Amino acid sequence: MKKSKPLYETAVMQTLNQHVSVRSFKDKPVSDEMLNAALNAARRSPTSSNMQTYSIIVVRDQEMKKKLSVLAGGQRHVADCPVFIGFLADTNRVSVACQMHDQTLTDSLEMTLVSTVDATLVGMSVQTAVESFGLGAVMVGGMRNKPQAVADLLQFPSGVYMVFGMSLGWPTEDAVSGALKPRLPEPLVIHRELYSQDDPRPLIKEHDAELAVHYGNQNRNQHPAAWSGFIAKSLSSPSRSDLRPTLEGMGFRFD
Repeated sequence: MKKSKPLYETAVMQTLNQHVSVRSFKDKPVSDEMLNAALNAARRSPTSSNMQTYSIIVVRDQEMKKKLSVLAGGQRHVADCPVFIGFLADTNRVSVACQMHDQTLTDSLEMTLVSTVDATLVGMSVQTAVESFGLGAVMVGGMRNKPQAVADLLQFPSGVYMVFGMSLGWPTEDAVSGALKPRLPEPLVIHRELYSQDDPRPLIKEHDAELAVHYGNQNRNQHPAAWSGFIAKSLSSPSRSDLRPTLEGMGFRFD
């Protein structure tokens, strides 16, 4: 008798539920055909009012990847991965489209948000697509450490910045071994009808303990408050405090 598949178990669901960040890659090329299939499928991602205010940049050149690795804070996987992809907020094209009709693009916070969200949506789609092929990837927010230097290196015009990058390739065996990292308990994240007013502390402590066990199994020395302790340490002081003036200088507005 043929065994039926569990309800709602599709290839997409399996890919999403098996996601891990991969930072270690085999010395094995990723074909242009495979990469282009993922990129072009991702271009079907939702985009606000069909503006498509994003661009994708693919970097295979080893010297360029090394330079990007330095700008990302010395993250080795950026230099070591077979392919690095940048997901860009891009208002340059819509500015040109306005000029074609004797209009001027009105820069605003809304335009900054739209282009950033557009780039993020297509980036998530690319990651899901490449993981469905058996590739591994990790998103690289460190590309916002020095956005102007990244723009200069890759010759972006005004109105373009890299929201995040992605290192991808064929994962080494140890990169995907072990249990998936626990996520926050569902009731903390998924609200029904109204935002829950329950005290989140008990469930946060529960997650701290679960995550501490996970890290302990990986022989990683972590604070017992594995999630909240990290959050408190990371977010109690400003991060990338020069980001706003830098992006304003690159053609993005926040008012």
